[in-house]
Amino acid sequence: MRSRTPDRLCAEAVDLARVAAEETALPGMVGEYIDAVADGDRVVTHLFACNEPGYRGWRWAVTVARASRAKLVTLDETVLLPGPDALLAPEWVPWSERLRPGDLGPGDLLPTEAEDLRLEPGYSGEDVPPPNSVVSESIAEVADVADVEDAEVVPGSPAVQPAPERGGIAAVAEELGMRRARVLSRYGLHIAADRWEEAYGAKTPMAQAAPATCMTCGFLAPLGGSLRQAFGVCANEFAPADGRVVSLDYGCGGHSEAAVMPKPPRRAAPVVDETVVDALSLRPERDGGSVEESGPAEELGHS
Repeated sequence: MRSRTPDRLCAEAVDLARVAAEETALPGMVGEYIDAVADGDRVVTHLFACNEPGYRGWRWAVTVARASRAKLVTLDETVLLPGPDALLAPEWVPWSERLRPGDLGPGDLLPTEAEDLRLEPGYSGEDVPPPNSVVSESIAEVADVADVEDAEVVPGSPAVQPAPERGGIAAVAEELGMRRARVLSRYGLHIAADRWEEAYGAKTPMAQAAPATCMTCGFLAPLGGSLRQAFGVCANEFAPADGRVVSLDYGCGGHSEAAVMPKPPRRAAPVVDETVVDALSLRPERDGGSVEESGPAEELGHS
C-alpha cells in the first residue's frame, strides 16, 4: 500500500494555492493556512480558513498536482468545503415528509404519489376491474340484475326475445357510486385508525378522566362499514371533539348520561290572604272625649 505522505513539491506550493483561492473568493475572505492533505500520488489539497460571514468552520480547498517526473506543480481545482466543526444547513427533507396536518390551505394542491400505499386501485374504466378492487366484489352481486335491466324488448312472444346482454361495468359502477380510480387500502385504513386513536382514544387525558366512554353516549354518530366497530363522530357542540372521529373508548365530561340535571324548583303561586284585616275601634275617653285606638286584629267570619 502506497504511503499518503504529501508530495514534497506539491506541499510546498502554498503560494500557488493561496493565489488561486484569493482569485475565487471575495477580497479578504481567504484566511490563515490550515494544512496540506495528500489525496494521491503527487496530488495535494491545501486548506485555508474562510472568513466569509455565515461560513463558520468552512475552508477553501485548493488542489494541486504534478505529472510523474515533472517538477512543475499545476492547479487542479478550488472549492469551498465544510470543516469538521462547520456550520451546516439542516439535512434536506422532501416536502412530502415535511407536510403536517393543517398545512393545506385554500387554493393549495396536494398531489398524491402513484404508488401511495394508502390507496389501492378502484374502478379504472376497464370492463374487468382489478381483482383487489371493491368494485369487483360488488359487480358479482348485481350482474344478474344488470342483465335484465339492459335487455331489449321487441314485439312478439317471450320466446322470440333476444338474450339479454350483460350490463356494462361502467354503468353499474356509476350507479353504485364506485367509479373511483383509487380507493382506500387496508394499510391506509389502519394508519388512519391509529391516527384517530392517538388523538381521540382511550389513552388521552380527557378519556382517562371521563365518567363514561363514547360507546354509551347519545351524541355519538356511528360510522359505516368496518369502522363502525371502533369509531364514530361526536355530535355534541360543547364537547372538545365535536365533529371529529372519536374512538368508542374515548370519553369526555360532555357524556349524555354523565349527570341528570334536576329540574329547577317551581315557584309557589302567590297567596292572597283576604280573611285577616286590621280593625280600628273607637273607645270613649274618660274625660268626655274620644280617642282612636288600634284594636286587636279581628277575624271576619269568626266570633
